[in-house]
Amino acid sequence: MAKLSYKDAGVDIDAGNAFVENIKPFVKATFDSNVIGGIGSFAGAYALPSGYREPVMLAATDGVGTKLKLAIDAKKFDTVGVDLVAMCVNDLICNFGTPAFFLDYYATSELKTDEATQIVKGIAQGCKESECALIGGETAEMPGMYAKGDFDLAGFAVGIAEKSEMDRLSRVHEGDILIALPSSGIHSNGYSLVRKLFFEKLQMRFDDEIGGEKLIDLLLTPTRIYVKTFKALKNKINALAHITGGGIVENLPRVLPNHLSAIVEKERIRTLPIFDFMKQYVEEEEMFRTFNMGVGMILVVSEENASYVLDNSDGYLIGTLQKGNGAVQLR
Repeated sequence: MAKLSYKDAGVDIDAGNAFVENIKPFVKATFDSNVIGGIGSFAGAYALPSGYREPVMLAATDGVGTKLKLAIDAKKFDTVGVDLVAMCVNDLICNFGTPAFFLDYYATSELKTDEATQIVKGIAQGCKESECALIGGETAEMPGMYAKGDFDLAGFAVGIAEKSEMDRLSRVHEGDILIALPSSGIHSNGYSLVRKLFFEKLQMRFDDEIGGEKLIDLLLTPTRIYVKTFKALKNKINALAHITGGGIVENLPRVLPNHLSAIVEKERIRTLPIFDFMKQYVEEEEMFRTFNMGVGMILVVSEENASYVLDNSDGYLIGTLQKGNGAVQLR
């Protein structure tokens, strides 16, 4: 009887080594002066930046969800890495943490070097947009755990905040202005409903068009990263909410004190064509509690700072804060 190898069991060590060599230039391009060492050690190392009086470490983790299934079916792997970074760092900045470094976890049924390289290249791109370093990751080839062709992604972002800046609730007041920053699309939430609507109910194809764009390109548009906007405006922002799963109605209350409510004027929201199309088949209430509806981030700013924020971003007014019960009222 012939002796077995790891490759016979479905794990190719040589492919793993080739993959690491492929991604080295993309990973190194994200390094800053605080990165200690290089790629290939047992752990990534990052020096604490100077200039903080009471530095606090913050961490956020997330995945991309069933948006990955569309990427797999379409064999388009260059954008989901950006999504992965975006979902983590956009959460981090809501606690006024500046992203410092990122780690990824990529698990697959079979390591295909070219596909995996595209994915990590996207992760590196997201890190560059976030001005954070990709200091490590893990690639797991697990035949038998994942169906053939499937993979999953998870990400971990670590940032640093000044302790005195973390309490945002005390800075939020009646009369504050709500400014929406546009999303780039559906981002990375609600894709189980998206897939059921477009490909089960409507029987659409990837090349079908909505508003002059191919459906698959619309659905795989990467999540917008708001880190640079946050850095530029942080001294003018009282609070900010990342609009992810649960939409405006569930995410905006997370930055509101119990005695205030957010009055959001629906007619002011610049809904994207993909959402206008979906509203023909999904109840409006369900849309607003599942998707971002074209609003990727909401900034809460004092009235005296509103003009500055509007002039120095692509944001627009969607509402105000009034006395209430900590909830969102869509009007």
